[in-house]
Amino acid sequence: MNEFRANNQELLDLVEIWETRFSALGESDVTVRRNRQNRTIKQIVGHMVDSASNNTHRIVHLQYQSSPFAFPCYSSFGNNDRWIAIQDYQTENWANLVQLWKYINLHIVHVINHVNKDKLKNQWTSANGENVSLKDMIIGYLPHFKLHLGEIEELLT
Repeated sequence: MNEFRANNQELLDLVEIWETRFSALGESDVTVRRNRQNRTIKQIVGHMVDSASNNTHRIVHLQYQSSPFAFPCYSSFGNNDRWIAIQDYQTENWANLVQLWKYINLHIVHVINHVNKDKLKNQWTSANGENVSLKDMIIGYLPHFKLHLGEIEELLT
């Protein structure tokens, strides 16, 4: 979709750059250092996979469900930490996790490119009761993605 071309291209560029960076990291780099949320790089990348997955589901649901749609919020009330723990990203094979992260983000770009423009005003209701349009959610994905890359960058310096 042309409206999201710049956003999607930036996301694709970041995936390409960071896949190379991630692939060069050793096991101690990704499993030992922890950010202010006590997450390792593996756990942050795992959270990014969860974010891409959940946002893909929202994009799909918002194109056929009634609006506003109440979609479970995986990231509120400590649930994102539960997702990270239950999936045990800390012990995931790093090379596999990097590829999962790469391809789920390539897929979300594909999904965004095929969004029905007539559905962009459809909304989902977040856990705190805020209505978020499909368009705003799509645009907001890139800053969220970059936020987590910034957290990883801090752990690498």
